[in-house]
Amino acid sequence: MYELFNIKNRIIAITGGTGVLGASMVEYLAAHGAKVAVLARNKEKGDKLIHRVIADGGDAVFLQTDVTDEKILEHNAQDIVNRYGKVDVLINGAGGNMPGATIGPGSTIFDLKSDDFRKVVDLNLMGTVIPTLVFAKHMVKEKKGNIVNISSASALRPLTRVAGYGAAKAAVTNFTKYLAGELAIKFGEDFRVNALCPGFFITEQNRALLTNSDGSYSDRGNTIIAHTPFRRFGLPEDLLGTLHYLVSDASRFVTGTVAIVDGGFDSFSI
Repeated sequence: MYELFNIKNRIIAITGGTGVLGASMVEYLAAHGAKVAVLARNKEKGDKLIHRVIADGGDAVFLQTDVTDEKILEHNAQDIVNRYGKVDVLINGAGGNMPGATIGPGSTIFDLKSDDFRKVVDLNLMGTVIPTLVFAKHMVKEKKGNIVNISSASALRPLTRVAGYGAAKAAVTNFTKYLAGELAIKFGEDFRVNALCPGFFITEQNRALLTNSDGSYSDRGNTIIAHTPFRRFGLPEDLLGTLHYLVSDASRFVTGTVAIVDGGFDSFSI
């Protein structure tokens, strides 16, 4: 019997795999039999993550990387191919923000730091485009590939403060749709590109923005909850079912889509 959701022995590379959401994805995928290559900057975090995965019986490897450096990524990709023989799935999970690319309540657009804005775009947009180009070359050799980009609620409509991050993630969403058509038309139906779009999840990056030192919600946190029908922030595990669907054959006729996991935030107004 054909098992649509079976991902055992699937070779999955994930950038940004040591963050709160990325690490949850890594541990989940490995627990379901995938062989996971974790690409990130922080070797200490990466080694600890791999240790946990292996201790639980999973198969994973950590590779230190810079998602904006094509040469480093080419070495990473070749190392994965040398170890596992191919790459079935690429999850572009690396991303981040900088204070200078945000506009606080007491600031205006003229306080935006163009250098920080550029760095945020490089990390989130080019940090998706460059790994995609590097890994897709290996996928084309195998005549099959699956790419999952990580979008954001800020890509779907403009949110206050996150000017640079929102612009970059909107571009990631557009690139996802573009590349879905490009790969399928040029290389065949076995190439898929989709995006997973998380709503608001508390991570190390945004914890200080969404919560107070005592753990209560900040004003911005309360505003987000008020506009989320589920009345809570997402938990890392809330993303895993949708991710599993996208990396498995259950979504084999799905490409160019943005799967929103946000507790209803995007669909709610007042």
